[in-house]
Amino acid sequence: MKKRAWLTLGAVVLGGGGVVSYAVASPSSGQGAVGQAKRPVKVYDLSLKDTASGKRELPRTETKQFSMLGVSWTGAKARLHGTAQVRTRSVETGEWTAWKDLEADVDPLQDPEADADARGASEPLWVGPSDGVQVQVVHKDGSTSTGLPKGLQVNLVDPGVATAAEQKAPAPAAFVVEESPSATPSATTSTPTAPPSTVPEPPITSRADWGADESLSPDPSEYNTDVKAVFVHHTDGTNDYSCADSAAIVRGIYAYHTQTNGWNDIGYNFLVDKCGTIFEGRKGGVDLPVLGAHTYGWNRESAGIAVLGDYTTTGASNAALESVARIAAWKLGQYDADPNSTVQLKAGATQTNYFGTSFTSGSSYTFNRISGHRDGYNTQCPGSSLYDQLPTVRAWASGPVQGLKLTSLSGAGLSGSTYYTKGAITAKWSTTTPGSLISKFELLVDGQVAASASGTAGSVGATLAAGSHTVAVRAVHQSGKTTTTAAVKVVTDTTAPTFSTAPKLSLRTGTVNTTAVPVTLGWKAADSQALKSVSLLTPTTATFGPTTTSSKRTAKSGTASTWSMKAYDYAGNTRTSSPSFTPVILQETSATKSGTWTSRSSTSYLGGKSYSSSSKGASLSWTFTGRSASWVVSRASSSGQAYVYVDGVKVSTVDLKSSTTAYRQAIWTKTWSSSAKHTVKIVVVATSGRPTITTDGLVYIK
Repeated sequence: MKKRAWLTLGAVVLGGGGVVSYAVASPSSGQGAVGQAKRPVKVYDLSLKDTASGKRELPRTETKQFSMLGVSWTGAKARLHGTAQVRTRSVETGEWTAWKDLEADVDPLQDPEADADARGASEPLWVGPSDGVQVQVVHKDGSTSTGLPKGLQVNLVDPGVATAAEQKAPAPAAFVVEESPSATPSATTSTPTAPPSTVPEPPITSRADWGADESLSPDPSEYNTDVKAVFVHHTDGTNDYSCADSAAIVRGIYAYHTQTNGWNDIGYNFLVDKCGTIFEGRKGGVDLPVLGAHTYGWNRESAGIAVLGDYTTTGASNAALESVARIAAWKLGQYDADPNSTVQLKAGATQTNYFGTSFTSGSSYTFNRISGHRDGYNTQCPGSSLYDQLPTVRAWASGPVQGLKLTSLSGAGLSGSTYYTKGAITAKWSTTTPGSLISKFELLVDGQVAASASGTAGSVGATLAAGSHTVAVRAVHQSGKTTTTAAVKVVTDTTAPTFSTAPKLSLRTGTVNTTAVPVTLGWKAADSQALKSVSLLTPTTATFGPTTTSSKRTAKSGTASTWSMKAYDYAGNTRTSSPSFTPVILQETSATKSGTWTSRSSTSYLGGKSYSSSSKGASLSWTFTGRSASWVVSRASSSGQAYVYVDGVKVSTVDLKSSTTAYRQAIWTKTWSSSAKHTVKIVVVATSGRPTITTDGLVYIK
């Protein structure tokens, strides 16, 4: 069964000007009258007897298990002008916590005269399963206990376990948080008809599902005329709770409000945990304007949403903010109220809020439709960090969708500011507004809806017809408000690129050997829209930009190699060209000789041999069928010059002189537009002082 443990405080004046209290647990219902064992741990060096110095020695106290506690006192009118601190012992670890302050600046009863048994109380503090407690209360002036209210108690709450077999505790006397009917609209016990909302209802965990003991609130529900505003709260306490414990926390708050404060139900209309779970609070129907007890002076025209935890220095999670926005939008949507607008509320009490704004009972004041507790009452609630997040909550709840961005367009390539596609595209986007508050996304092609997706989706696809288009994404908020990304230009292109010049090999200068003949690979590619790149696929791989038309490579002699190239456009169309080329080395021995030539042998020469001559007019000629040729020589500081003839025409005078000795050097090259039969002849010039040339052969490409 649910337990309700009451602890009586032994109050003593401290030497420092306060009251230290120790707690003794009364037995829970059904547990018998056996008292709880005490842990003989010394807290202060105090005596049990009041003295002039105010010292008393008190032990820490063991209790039955509890998970929530608070401090209360006699008289709902009385205020605790001091600091209440507690420390507890964990059931799991056996360790005592550090001192924790209790929030004692709590909204008072509007009509405390309604029942003499109503009590003032701090906010309840969730501490998790505990079995020991220690409490101290210190007056604000730090020098005297005068002014502290009478009947101080620490109230321990065991939230129990929500099961069907759970026994019910007897119900206490019921008290209602009332506001002056002469100043504000009156509430009624007649059940109104639930108006439809302009937005969907979010998932809500019912009272039955979180284990509400309905015998604790036997009074009938009261109803306001409507809900003009929503006040956001935090419950204070820890943020380290597990979301698996959230229902127990809600049950604890419910028990505390009814059994400690003496209210007739939990004060909040809704509660939200850090994982975003929404709990039904005060009974009477989540879709009805139930009168709550959450914001002193303003309960008659509003609903209250409390986020479990303390958000003074730490902001609430996005999941919690999302759920607050959803429940606020739904409730306000029942009365056609824009969550990001303002409204006039009539004060039910004369008071001053946290910011120093004064309110007079019966007068009307402007509030945001979604306001913080501190806007209406002098409290830090809902904490500075959560209060600073309320503009985000309003924007999410009201719409339009925030932060909509088109993040990518797959199936299309971007060149400059234009996308190119073969037809099928997938648009992807992001938003800062959670998907649960978004009705749908629409893909607009030339301003018309081409495809749509749910509010939680992040992408959608469509196929575009040939031609040029504009593409944008439109987000439809659950309120119906829309926002649209800037349109981008998308061209549908199904034409493949072309090779206006097919890939070709030509010989170039450089060092020649049988496995690596220096060549240049040349090509020209084009596209009707936008060429993206050209790739070499074989005999090796490389990728080139759209304006590159040549690349220095090497090729193996005597072997036919396929030089396959692929051109890509930005739409994804491709064209492949795969010609084959064979570099051939013609040794000097295969040449037609005239004049005197001397054969030389060395591993430095192609094939191990070369021809050398210093005889003027001596010549070598090679005849071949190909499209490119290069003359290969050895070079040194004493090397001379030679004339080069092509097909009987002198085309060049080549000087072989070099400051360093080098072998197998392609020193002269010639390339033709197509393959044909050619004759290349070299003639010794017999340069004065250095007449000798050494030739290593001719290379051509067929």
